[in-house]
Amino acid sequence: MITRISARGAITILAFFTLAIPFGVQAEDYLSPVGVTPDPSGEFLYIVCSTGNQIARFDIKSETTTQTFELGNAPTGVAVSPDGGRIYVTDESPDGKVWVFDTASANLISHISVGHTPVAPTISPDGKKLTVCNRFDNSVSFIDLETERVIATIPAAREPIAAALTPDGNTLIVANHLPDGPANTGMISAKIQVFDTESRRILATIPLPNGSTSLRGVCISPDGRYAYVTHILGRYLLPTTQLDRGWMNTNAVSVIDIQEKRLLNTLLLDNIDQGSANPWGVSCTPDGKRLVVSHSGTHELSLIDRERLHEKLSAAEEPDQIPNDLAFLVGIRQRIPLEGKGPRGLAVVGDQAYVAEYFSDSLAVVDLERKESLRARSIPLQDPVPMTDVRKGELLFHDASVCFQHWQSCATCHPDARTDALNWDLLNDGLGSPKNTKNMLLAHQTPPTSMTGVRDNAEISVRAGFRYIEFTVLPEEEIRTVDEYLKSLTPVPSPYLVDGELSEAAKRGEVVFKKANCHHCHPEPLYTDLQRYDVGTGEGNEAGTEFDTPTLIESWRTAPYLYDGRAATMKDVFKWHQGTEQLTDKEIDDLVEYVLSL
Repeated sequence: MITRISARGAITILAFFTLAIPFGVQAEDYLSPVGVTPDPSGEFLYIVCSTGNQIARFDIKSETTTQTFELGNAPTGVAVSPDGGRIYVTDESPDGKVWVFDTASANLISHISVGHTPVAPTISPDGKKLTVCNRFDNSVSFIDLETERVIATIPAAREPIAAALTPDGNTLIVANHLPDGPANTGMISAKIQVFDTESRRILATIPLPNGSTSLRGVCISPDGRYAYVTHILGRYLLPTTQLDRGWMNTNAVSVIDIQEKRLLNTLLLDNIDQGSANPWGVSCTPDGKRLVVSHSGTHELSLIDRERLHEKLSAAEEPDQIPNDLAFLVGIRQRIPLEGKGPRGLAVVGDQAYVAEYFSDSLAVVDLERKESLRARSIPLQDPVPMTDVRKGELLFHDASVCFQHWQSCATCHPDARTDALNWDLLNDGLGSPKNTKNMLLAHQTPPTSMTGVRDNAEISVRAGFRYIEFTVLPEEEIRTVDEYLKSLTPVPSPYLVDGELSEAAKRGEVVFKKANCHHCHPEPLYTDLQRYDVGTGEGNEAGTEFDTPTLIESWRTAPYLYDGRAATMKDVFKWHQGTEQLTDKEIDDLVEYVLSL
């Protein structure tokens, strides 16, 4: 294997191994639908096709794609103007843009520059304002559509990834993907933020229950009173001695009281002996009677009686116990298996639910008016494309149906194959030694694996993960595809780069990096020497422990830091790092800028 790296830390990996790749098939040959947005007329759907680099306009009556809007890279979301004449598409790029298309001609009208990896575009009822979440800039941009200019960009919490606007357009609810802060405090959770769209101020920041992470979807009830947020609820305070009954990861919806700006409660979507892993999309039916949730890990929908849900919440004698009650939804929720794989974003139009099925390149349709025996059908969005080993491995990485009782998948603790920001006691180096979840990027290229290097390489860790975390045994030819998927991961360019290059501060930090001898243990091109050292950070049971030298590539994305996540920021890391005592505050700031640019 040959690894090349540019001065700004972007890696190109040329791996020489044999894959069972169907001849000529490329990633862009898959559509990979991730989101669905209805046209105001109710006649069309706009489907966000991630790897297909396009938006597909889907005619509901004929159930066919009638038009495509081509982008140069992956779309992440779409909003439709109130008159249906334009769509606004966010894209997955460091120099993020909103693409403005005319829906009649499918012509590109203009671009609006926003932040790094814009997602979740929402448009005001009068069609004059647009908001987007800049995921990796940790901010929300407010755009005047008459001038097509950004009028304000407001800092948000960590990785704002989903947003919904109240019917009056006055309040924006933003779901932030991951927790921020240290991971060793006994309380860590991702947050919901409430924005006033007129003043463009944050009115409230609402922490979800302890262990809440991997937020994916948010919707608002038709009356504008409640918001519903999908997420994982990790039981990270317990050692992972058992998987049954979900006491590692459970799957949840949190209910936000918008008027009071507080968390009303959190309810579990799992059954007592069957998880409903990795909830993603969420939507209310237009009449407000039901809540629909997609489960990307178990390939199903939940259909919840929303009126009875709130009756139960109001009548609960012990509301504090609801987040631990696996039977709370019994009698008011139906689980509907889907034909396709990897359901993500969804929309409800009239009596029909439409769900993007990522791995099947298809659209699921469920007739919600069928009171009994609800069934889904799957509409292909294109002719089948053979699956490469990488694609098979990506599916298996996200597939919780192979897990004992379907509680979780690899992607539960490694969303987007990165980190959930929690500490887990996986027992692989003894009881009572929790470690922070690692990024899977470059795992196969930087052995050994785990914080203390207890496993020689990522191949061993992948197989141990299925056996000891998902409690399943799979054929070697299937597990091998997960290796190939993880090897295919490439770094996302850092938001600290300026036009793709190191900033002036980062350039100074590169000099400090060498002055402080950081490059001895973190040499290019992978920024690790693949060795273990006692660097003096071990505490308690970990005192004197030798830790694996991690790669610094994409470290901007993987806070908190150190083996126990005690360092909330990279600057905090240097408080515990021997060899930086002689640096000035300015040098440390520059050093941080450089490391976070890799």
